[in-house]
Amino acid sequence: MRIEKISWICLLPLFILLSNDLSFSQVAVERSKEKVVISGVPYYIHTVRKGETAYSISKAYGITVGELLRENPSAQDGLREGENLRIEVSKVTDPHPAPLPQPYRHPVHDENRFIYHVLEQGETIYRLSVKYGVTEEEIIDSNPGIDISKIPIGSEIAIPRRDITEPSLQPIPQAPVPELKSLQKQVPETPGLTYHRVVRGETMFSIASKYGLTVRELRKLNKGVRFPQVGDYIIVPGEPEDIKEKVVEPEVPDSLALQADTIPVLLERPSTHTSVADLRGSFNVAVLLPFYLDENSRRYETDSLVFTDGKRSIRVFGRSERWIYPGSLPFLEMYEGILLAADTLNSLGLDINLYSYDIQSDTAGISRLIHSGTLNKMDLIIGPVHSANLAIVSRFASARNIPVVSPVPMIDNSLLVNNPFLFMAGSSLKVAQRAIAEKAASYDQHNIVVVFSDTLRGKNDLLNLRACIMAELSKKALQNQVNYNELMFYSRSAHGMDSIRRIINSLSEERGNVIIIASEEPPVMSETLMVIHSLIKKYDIKIFGYPYMRNLENLDPKYFFDLNLMVYSPYWINYSNEDVSKFNDDFRNIFYTQPAETSFAWLGYDIAYYFLSGLAIHGRKFIVHPEIHNPDLLQTEFDFRRESYNSGFENKKLFLVRFSDNYEVKLEDYTEFKSADRN
Repeated sequence: MRIEKISWICLLPLFILLSNDLSFSQVAVERSKEKVVISGVPYYIHTVRKGETAYSISKAYGITVGELLRENPSAQDGLREGENLRIEVSKVTDPHPAPLPQPYRHPVHDENRFIYHVLEQGETIYRLSVKYGVTEEEIIDSNPGIDISKIPIGSEIAIPRRDITEPSLQPIPQAPVPELKSLQKQVPETPGLTYHRVVRGETMFSIASKYGLTVRELRKLNKGVRFPQVGDYIIVPGEPEDIKEKVVEPEVPDSLALQADTIPVLLERPSTHTSVADLRGSFNVAVLLPFYLDENSRRYETDSLVFTDGKRSIRVFGRSERWIYPGSLPFLEMYEGILLAADTLNSLGLDINLYSYDIQSDTAGISRLIHSGTLNKMDLIIGPVHSANLAIVSRFASARNIPVVSPVPMIDNSLLVNNPFLFMAGSSLKVAQRAIAEKAASYDQHNIVVVFSDTLRGKNDLLNLRACIMAELSKKALQNQVNYNELMFYSRSAHGMDSIRRIINSLSEERGNVIIIASEEPPVMSETLMVIHSLIKKYDIKIFGYPYMRNLENLDPKYFFDLNLMVYSPYWINYSNEDVSKFNDDFRNIFYTQPAETSFAWLGYDIAYYFLSGLAIHGRKFIVHPEIHNPDLLQTEFDFRRESYNSGFENKKLFLVRFSDNYEVKLEDYTEFKSADRN
């Protein structure tokens, strides 16, 4: 795959020219039948419909984008729905497409060894391997001389059959039943065993309770099955007529056993980076981001504050050709990072088809997209960013076992509940609070001061931070020894010197002070830092801030360095790293700009690279146990954990970044959580 150089303005309508391996969802363009003669030259008059682009229109007429733009100069600023374009008839190629190749049929059928699957739109070798519980290599070996990526829809693919039990299987098996996920609906009777078919909402714990078993007993018969999917068969000991569904008595639960059985088991995390090379497979990826294409298509702005001869008048100004709607810029950069990751993975052997959609906060748009069936064929969905749409997409994807990645931090992680295929790439604030609390408790001889804002969210965040700090102090039996103070933020503009005196009164001259700015509101962060800056010569102060503090722009960075500010951050970039340098070079050569440290371009690259390489290397196991995959990324290190088997994953990795007084930003540490979800 290649990504051709484009100018920055071309990003407005997403005119990104890619190879056949990287495609985008376009509205089907119908050729116009309307012809006119202009200056003796016949032209088609094409009326632009919603979703059509210069690329899709030119492709439909068999001309180049350059030819289309030369005849229609206004289209260079973006297309508008209802706009009329003229296309010279003589340049239009033959509208009759070449005959489609006939579907492939196996000349000989061996029904005892193979299932003959008829290929449908969007299916890949990977998706078939998951569906039938076999490996991709087994499918390839069963179809010698056939390239599934090139044969037409309707062709036959031979899938090797899997037996449900081995002939030597004893009535009460002590070994894992091979490939439980490939069991067919007609399950043969096995002496001493019953096969339970999993329905929606069931877990290993609920199935065990249903038959009066412990989870450990059930796992012994179903080794390798940690998270059963709808339609799987789970082995239960006993004859069907002898089994009676039982209910565990609620008044005598074994809480310790319950906790041990419901906590997800983590596999060993690689001690070194996972090698990503010689990849195979084809993946369909949907990117659902707010590109704000309608806003970008408005190339004019009005100014109603202009006065002529004492009267208000309205003037219309044309926007610069390089103007981009500010709200779309972060997500355009994220998309650019995804493109570069796709290009890298393609060079390593993967076939990646990208489908991009402009999904904003309107839930109607995402509902229409889901009902169209387009997302059914996806292997991975990145986005959307708004929580209401993310909830809709994650429910849809969970029913189809499609992983969904939330690419930006959410206010909380409540959406993870009952969404086992949802991944939060950005940590919620609770992760940072736990990290800060653990670090603050290590300063057992210090005075702890928490500054919070007088808002509903600020007070709620304070409650959680306080609980985290007290929990950490209780581990050290220090609750009665540490001075702990909470100060509500007072603006200097409203309270003057009183806001400074309140902080002074909470500090100690005899012992060190740890100040935690428990807010992500810019006024609270900036004013508190300025007040503390005036006190650092008299007091020993260490300052911690929430992750968003690294994005604070309305304050001179000098304050950060003078205060030796420490921030738990989800990202850290080592610019001396060879991969980082290459990314910067590629980004500059292709997009004619360079991403800032806080740009979403880095995150877009890391998300696409991490998930697609994980699926290619580890297959379906990666979605249940992402901890087995540890590639070398650019900006972050994903450490996905979940609270229960039926919940989604949250990235728990944070870096402790310190702004040193010699004007360097240093990596101090990163969090390693020892909570129950690591057991």
